[in-house]
Amino acid sequence: MSKQVLTAVRFPFLLVFVLAWVACARTYGDVGVVLNESMDSSVDKITGTGHSAVYFSRICADTPVKLRLCRPEENGSVMSNYINIGEDQAPEWNIVPLNIYLYGVEDERNRPVFGSFKIKHVLEERYRAKYLEAYCQSQPCKTSYKSEWREMVGATFIRSLHIFVVDTTREQDLKLIDEFNALPNENHFNGFTRNCADFTKRVINTYFPNATHRDYLNDFGMTSPKAVARTFTHYAEQQPEVHFRVLHFAQLPGTIKRSRECRAGTEQLYRSIKLLVPMLALGSHELPVVAASYLLTGRFNAEHAFEEHPTARATQIDYQMELARAENNKLQAEELKTVGNEERARVVGTAEEWKRYRATLDSITKEALHEENVSDREHLSHIFQYLEKVGIPMADANGAIWMEISDGPETHKVGLSASNILASGSDSRMAYELILERSERVLKSPKHSRETMLEFRKDWALLEAARRKNAISMASSDGTGPSLKGANVAGGKGD
Repeated sequence: MSKQVLTAVRFPFLLVFVLAWVACARTYGDVGVVLNESMDSSVDKITGTGHSAVYFSRICADTPVKLRLCRPEENGSVMSNYINIGEDQAPEWNIVPLNIYLYGVEDERNRPVFGSFKIKHVLEERYRAKYLEAYCQSQPCKTSYKSEWREMVGATFIRSLHIFVVDTTREQDLKLIDEFNALPNENHFNGFTRNCADFTKRVINTYFPNATHRDYLNDFGMTSPKAVARTFTHYAEQQPEVHFRVLHFAQLPGTIKRSRECRAGTEQLYRSIKLLVPMLALGSHELPVVAASYLLTGRFNAEHAFEEHPTARATQIDYQMELARAENNKLQAEELKTVGNEERARVVGTAEEWKRYRATLDSITKEALHEENVSDREHLSHIFQYLEKVGIPMADANGAIWMEISDGPETHKVGLSASNILASGSDSRMAYELILERSERVLKSPKHSRETMLEFRKDWALLEAARRKNAISMASSDGTGPSLKGANVAGGKGD
């Protein structure tokens, strides 16, 4: 039997081995570089660098300034430092539970369905009272919106982010806990040599020496968040045993300005019109050098990295495909390529699948407007702004958000979290309008600020449930009510 045939016969066993390897890897912990997009405000409006932080799956917050191993029911944390965290003792870093960092609540089921500063401030105050009271007694810490501990509560309200993740051992995690708990947690932030990216680099290199480093050429001697993510990605792609993958969390649809993809120093000069035009006007001789540096050595796209490595399984399949190609086994390489593409499509989605959802949502919206099941399209497109203007948000004991809306003599109440938007007491028509508009915003978003397909399928299931509930409510109120046909995506799954 030829070598190629033998290898082809071995393919199912190789795939089983890959899957078993990935499954076993879950007994490990994780560490990851968090790359937050630029909010295009303040200094970031000029630099476009965004922000960097560190994710752990097995290290949690004993307090905001002390580390411990996570308990079984906990799902990790994010550690970050800022120029001015704003607390009474000026610590170098804070650590918060992962879901607090992402959504502002402990339980992902209570995450808000849209984002506004009103809602974010409610969740910030809840976090301060529950976790930060001992470290935030001064009035500036309590009331100033410039205190940057607030950026660690509901980060997806203000920007999209990617997390570049690898495995860690228990021994590595314990070493980091001991080291950081023993050191004084005192802020010495410096934009040039001790910024947020330097902090992330320091943490990651504690686990994997020299895995991340600054890009002297493209960042003009500084360390940028994008350089840390790029160099860590290059390191991890060469280490099959670390099960590299990239997680993506999109900015919530809502009234807050959309974030922008991070840029390195030369990339910002190359791509930014507001900086490029003055350089051209001054006849800068450095411009060709800047462009060449970026194009030859500085290009890196976080979204492309996510699409290539959305799961550890996808990365491992790529390694096996490279081995098959090295052995000139074209059949096995093609089979692995197909399996890898299917794995990526499961998380990222395909262009065709997203197109089907857009077409089906358009049909559902037109039907709802025709049957007067929701308000007119203009109101629908401004519903987030309307709620931000007239609504009063409040959080229950679990962090789920409710909003009261006064409309003349009447007061309506609607749930704004995934767990309560369809609950009893939540206005069914307004809930349906909210989910329709949320779905519309997601489907119109560019890829870097769009949800994963896994997350959007949950949204779609919520949309279908809201549609059914609203139809029943309409029918009970006037005896008519719209039909429910066409809720599923043609040729795709609605859940």
